[in-house]
Amino acid sequence: MKSKLKLKKVSDDAVIQMRQDLIAESTLCFNYIVLVITACLIATFGLLSNSTAVIIGAMLVAPIMLPLRGLAFGLLKSDQELSRRGIISIIVGTVVALILSMILGKVTGIQDFGSEVLARTEPTLIDLGIAVVAGGLSGFTKVEKGISDAVAGTAIAVALMPPLCVVGLTLSQGFFDLSYGATLLYLTNLIGIALACMIVFILAGYSRLRKQFVLTLIVASALAIPLGISFLQFVTQLRLQTDLRNIFEQQTLTGQRVDLHETYINWKQDPPRAYLKVRSTEPVTPRQVGLVQDFINQKMRQNFTLVFLVEDIERVEAEKE
Repeated sequence: MKSKLKLKKVSDDAVIQMRQDLIAESTLCFNYIVLVITACLIATFGLLSNSTAVIIGAMLVAPIMLPLRGLAFGLLKSDQELSRRGIISIIVGTVVALILSMILGKVTGIQDFGSEVLARTEPTLIDLGIAVVAGGLSGFTKVEKGISDAVAGTAIAVALMPPLCVVGLTLSQGFFDLSYGATLLYLTNLIGIALACMIVFILAGYSRLRKQFVLTLIVASALAIPLGISFLQFVTQLRLQTDLRNIFEQQTLTGQRVDLHETYINWKQDPPRAYLKVRSTEPVTPRQVGLVQDFINQKMRQNFTLVFLVEDIERVEAEKE
């Protein structure tokens, strides 16, 4: 069975039918608001409990996917009505989810966020790649009628609703740096998904290449700059963690057992300041920190200021009878 996704122009009737379907999906209605609220509640509770399994529940709803797909088609066809409906639904859904997640964040008062929240505050090029793949899948399910929208919905919910809820949670506690990262992730994913949907619609023959697509591509490329910087920082942090663990395991510089549990790098300082949360059987001296710092700076060919946050390890054994 040959795929319908070909580089050719589809019939006018097919374009009209696609437009009608997307208008129905993009129109703001009560059911859409209910789905947004449901997805937001599930995602927010999953983020607060740091539960991946609960967050997956929000992936099965993915309401913002539908108007976003309609917006992509509307921009390609210069269809003002479809574009307007898509934009309105996306804005309303975003505002509702943002306010609801902020309220839940205020009510719970949780400030010590888990890994599920923090992972969505440092977007990289990898996240943009996920958004593009998810958007392509969404567009493909629309032109290939035999594929369920639930498949694309699951993928796109990963890129949309959870980071939007993270924005609300972090804003509720005044963590504006984290909110900025989550907002960047959400906006990047919106643009990446829309761009991928446009590509699929063009390849499927529903539209020709238009300036709206080029403008979207330019915006996505501009967003790739901060994401690329974040990606390089992410890779550098992984290298730093690996080198530090090797040093601590060999005990050649520390001369004692040191366990590395967490690493955070403040890139805004010059040189970058790396905070290492470690556990040790004995006190860590400034001389040991200096030796490790000099070794790391020489090996990575980049200067870091290491700050050890030490937790003591107390050895306790049962009393001998």
